[in-house]
Amino acid sequence: MSDYRPDNDDAPFSYPVKVGHISANPVRIALEADKDELKALAKSWNVLSVEALKAELQVSRWKKDGIKIFGSVQATITQACIVTLEPITSRIDEQVEQIFVPEGSKLARIITNDEGEMVLDPDGPDIPEQFTGDTVDAGEVVAEFVALAIDPYPRKEGAEFAGFGEKETHEERKPSPFAVLKDWKKD
Repeated sequence: MSDYRPDNDDAPFSYPVKVGHISANPVRIALEADKDELKALAKSWNVLSVEALKAELQVSRWKKDGIKIFGSVQATITQACIVTLEPITSRIDEQVEQIFVPEGSKLARIITNDEGEMVLDPDGPDIPEQFTGDTVDAGEVVAEFVALAIDPYPRKEGAEFAGFGEKETHEERKPSPFAVLKDWKKD
């Protein structure tokens, strides 16, 4: 396992991996966010707080020039309920799998049909991400997978929107256009 922890000022959680240092044998990486990173992630994800973020990853070569990041990530976050605004703690447990290829690689080309439209298979593999330079940020990959797993509308169990919104009274409702026809066959 690696204990190298470089700093990246652009991302709230960063762990750059030099692509040239990855051989055919997978490299195991254990990541854990510190107190400052947890605060920065909470701000970035627009949640009340992030209590924990851990990842166990394997980074290996993929095809000739690419790398594959595979593993799992766990996070504990606190959000505000969309109904009561009370804090709700959620646990996120996601599998991470992302392939990166150098910028301009033929492996990252988007397939098009005869009309020039993109052809995407929703059940097929994702198109590899492209990277520039010689580094891929595994920390950003982890943060992205957690961000995608966050419930955008957290609701405390049993919380309902009762008493909110517009209620139409019987007098305010417009009559149905078919109401005049309801007695038509009676004659």
